[in-house]
Amino acid sequence: MVGSKTNRVALYASAFLVVVLVLFAILRDRADIVTLKEATALLEGKDVKSVVASEDFVYLKTDKEIYKIASSQVTPQMLVEHKVKVKSDSSIVVYFLFLILFFGLGTLLFKWLQKNRIINTQNIGGATFKSSLESSAPIESIKSDVTFNDIGGISDVKMELEEIIDFMKKPKRYKSFGARMPRGVLLVGPPGVGKTMIAKAVANAAGVPFYYQSGASFVQIYVGMGAKRVHELFSAAKNNSPSIIFIDEIDAVGKKRDGQRNDEREATLNQLLTEMDGFENSSGVIVIAATNKIDVLDSALLRAGRFDRRVFVELPTKRERASILTKYLEKVPNDVNVDTVANMTVGFNGASLAALVNEASLLAIRQHDFQVTIEHFHQVKDKVMFGKKKLQMLSEQQKQYRVTYQAAKVICATYFDLPFEKLLLSNEKLTPATDEPLIKHELESRVKMLLAGIVACNIKYNEHASSAKGDLDEAKEIVQMMIAEYGMGSSLMASENEKEILMKRLYEETRNLLESLQGVIKYV
Repeated sequence: MVGSKTNRVALYASAFLVVVLVLFAILRDRADIVTLKEATALLEGKDVKSVVASEDFVYLKTDKEIYKIASSQVTPQMLVEHKVKVKSDSSIVVYFLFLILFFGLGTLLFKWLQKNRIINTQNIGGATFKSSLESSAPIESIKSDVTFNDIGGISDVKMELEEIIDFMKKPKRYKSFGARMPRGVLLVGPPGVGKTMIAKAVANAAGVPFYYQSGASFVQIYVGMGAKRVHELFSAAKNNSPSIIFIDEIDAVGKKRDGQRNDEREATLNQLLTEMDGFENSSGVIVIAATNKIDVLDSALLRAGRFDRRVFVELPTKRERASILTKYLEKVPNDVNVDTVANMTVGFNGASLAALVNEASLLAIRQHDFQVTIEHFHQVKDKVMFGKKKLQMLSEQQKQYRVTYQAAKVICATYFDLPFEKLLLSNEKLTPATDEPLIKHELESRVKMLLAGIVACNIKYNEHASSAKGDLDEAKEIVQMMIAEYGMGSSLMASENEKEILMKRLYEETRNLLESLQGVIKYV
């Protein structure tokens, strides 16, 4: 391959040199220069057949030769008996030759661009299209600068992946036991938990080329283009093995084939399946993919021999949140207890924690403080969780309703030991939701806390405000799941009115609790 490439370059250079030499031979001035005395003799001897004058020279053409003399030496009297032609500075022949040279160089440039995939020519339906929409940029590896030390709270995931890293570093050790390298690793988890960073850290630790592609990049307009892109990706990885291919959001291209016609997506998926199944044991390429929707992936993609390992990356625990926060706070001047921040960030992923630290730092800068404190975190937490909302201007009556509403929720949260860190009138979300498995009484406690504000307002004012909608919707959702999905009703097969019965019971129990705590609650 290297020899053929060198030969082509030498051929193009030789062709260019030949064209230049031909132009030089044709365009060079071949006339012999003569003195004034010799020119006068030629003109008087009647040997000159034609005279051509240019800006610099006068050319005297005889039957055998062409002579020239500087125009400044010739007087009009010398040429009285001859018809003089004026030579133009431009020539059709010159233009024609330069046109040939231009097209020749243009052809060479076009072939070079086409070879390097800067432009791509596709023959579709008998017509030729040269379009940047159909072209694909050359696939190149990137050097990962992310290490496992940059990622906090993934000790379990790191243990799963260390074996793959060791395999790529010491393949002979594993081959001596007849073990083969896993062909694919599927990282499964909710958005923002650091799946892409984990893949980059694996590539960095293994010291191998890292090929990053999004699943959406394989979705093309024309049938076959996505499959071609997949083939090019795997070919590039094999040529630079050992290497790692990372496909982010693989569900964009790997969804289940449901019989509905989608030729392009199915062709791309089939190519991906073929490439992963066609790896030789010595290819040295591992595919790492990430998704948060494993249930929609095609079964052929998940079978053994393609994605041999599945690593579930969950939301960080309290200890893991503290580890992540410690990483992000290393370069931030602060006076913060990391465990306190970890307690108040239940349900946060790694990306949310990074945003939280950044927002707290920006707030400290705006307020001209010398370091970040826990108060900064309290002020920006809701902004990170729910976005910036316009501060409501509440009337005195609305404030009374809101204080009563929130106070009742705090009382219930404290009574049932539900986590919360600060009460705000501007935010009804007192405690964040978690995805952890919960026992029936824990779910009921949460529903009671969500209903507490409504109950307290009804006790005191016989009515409640529309701002209770968010809590009421969440309470209904939990009750729905308890009855329809978790089998926590009076029987596993719930009746039609089971949800209403459960909601009414929890409401009455919450009312009884708050009425029994009248001495504790200080209504405004």
